[in-house]
Amino acid sequence: MQEFVSHIEKEDLSSLSNIVFPGRIVVVSNLAGAEKAVESLSKCDLLGFDTETKPAFRKGEKHRIAILQLSSGDVAYLFRLHAIGIPNSLIKLLESESVKKIGVAVHDDIKGLQRLRRIKPGGFIDLQHIVSNYGIEEKSVQKIAGIVLNARVSKSQRLTNWENGTLTKMQQLYAATDAWVCREIYVQLINNTSNV
Repeated sequence: MQEFVSHIEKEDLSSLSNIVFPGRIVVVSNLAGAEKAVESLSKCDLLGFDTETKPAFRKGEKHRIAILQLSSGDVAYLFRLHAIGIPNSLIKLLESESVKKIGVAVHDDIKGLQRLRRIKPGGFIDLQHIVSNYGIEEKSVQKIAGIVLNARVSKSQRLTNWENGTLTKMQQLYAATDAWVCREIYVQLINNTSNV
């Protein structure tokens, strides 16, 4: 069984090579696309999960979740929630216990989604809650990825406008990677041991 270090320093993290989502990215900006995406995702046992919100730069300013990312091992779907809301089919997937959805700080993302629609989340696994079983004390996706995958997740697009009419290729890759890397970390952990 592989031993993981408990912490990683910023300097060590910055020396690692970048990891990016290697698969196909599908931007979902209408209801027909959402139905197709959910149909495909519902066949998966394990998905990476994340959300993106337009950053707020003024005190008291708050934005709703703009993008919901769900990624299998080879396809990442970016649901533009600010344009389409959360369709019933997507609610059903988010409530499904049979499809595991892996993320970091999942509670905050779910709270944000519940501001848009009532959801009873099912099948969610928060990496922050399980990495301690492996001796890892870090809580950010960047640092967990550094420890488990020996790679660096870029955060260069985090503060961009997720409500733009068109998402740039860099935004798409960033959003897809953020969800997919959670799945990859989880797969690496459960392949390493049966603690989970």
